Amino acid sequence: MLVLLLSNLYYPIFAESHLDVEKKPEIVYNQTGKYYKIYHKTPSENITLVLPESMLIFNLIPVITGNGTVVSFDMSLKPELKDLYNQIGFSAKSDNVVFVYPVFTQAAYGKNGFYDYYNKKCGQSCLTVPIPSNFSGTYSSSIVSSYVLNMLNYSFITDVDIDKNPKILQKYATVIILHNEYVTRGEFNAITNHPHVIYLYPNALFAEVSSNYTDDTITLVKGHGYPNETIQNGFNWKNDNTKFEYDLKCTNWNFTSIDNGKMLNCYPDYAILYDENILKDLKEQSLQPIPEFGNIAEVIMIVGIITVLFLNKFKMSSYKLDVEHI
Repeated sequence: MLVLLLSNLYYPIFAESHLDVEKKPEIVYNQTGKYYKIYHKTPSENITLVLPESMLIFNLIPVITGNGTVVSFDMSLKPELKDLYNQIGFSAKSDNVVFVYPVFTQAAYGKNGFYDYYNKKCGQSCLTVPIPSNFSGTYSSSIVSSYVLNMLNYSFITDVDIDKNPKILQKYATVIILHNEYVTRGEFNAITNHPHVIYLYPNALFAEVSSNYTDDTITLVKGHGYPNETIQNGFNWKNDNTKFEYDLKCTNWNFTSIDNGKMLNCYPDYAILYDENILKDLKEQSLQPIPEFGNIAEVIMIVGIITVLFLNKFKMSSYKLDVEHI
């Protein structure tokens, strides 16, 4: 049985994904202050993000090796920003709002995992991977946002929790999905049937996996070009927004409406460290009232009944008018 606790969360590793990263993060000083340089490679370009320390709304505490290389960062709240944290977070763990840590996606991106298979470094044996018992994710599993939301007292569950008990989502008015790229069919159905979901990352719900809790493993079923290259989204999901996956700067970010919630149009793993408005909007969206019905089907049924009654009344009125003109 897996026990996944945020106390087991390792330091966030910036800019690490299935693509080669040419440089580790750097700390740079000049006459204007202290800066963090993050290097990231996408399929189309190399991106350098420069984060001035003065702009950050959280403390970044570098984890440095013996030779002076920055390998990752720890994070903490800034005491002087207590008022801001009250605006963008909760004073205690949220009761009605929850985010889903993408532990299946962390597994997929691990060593001897799906991406080693995609890159032809190993065979189909790499398409079955162990489910992690610790959160040691990277950029690819939205580890920075997981840290941030946890510090701001957002409650959390994992892919495993939903897969084992899809009804768990009914406990929450709002569900926040991170970069949950790999999910089971049951998890996909539970998420897409929930009436108020905020998809904070593009490329979520992209590929289907199956789970085996006897062995604590997941196996790729469909998606991401498997079992053939024509299959991209394994669920053929109409709301797939993978095209925004490599917008790391989030210069023109926006939440757009879909049938069961909202979607952010960029990958906010870095912007969330300095753009307080993303977090303000996230909290505002998460607290918006939703219909007090058990599920969306009930809403649709009631709307349908009202429509039928209206149409019948309209027909009766039309008949009366016709009779009067005879």
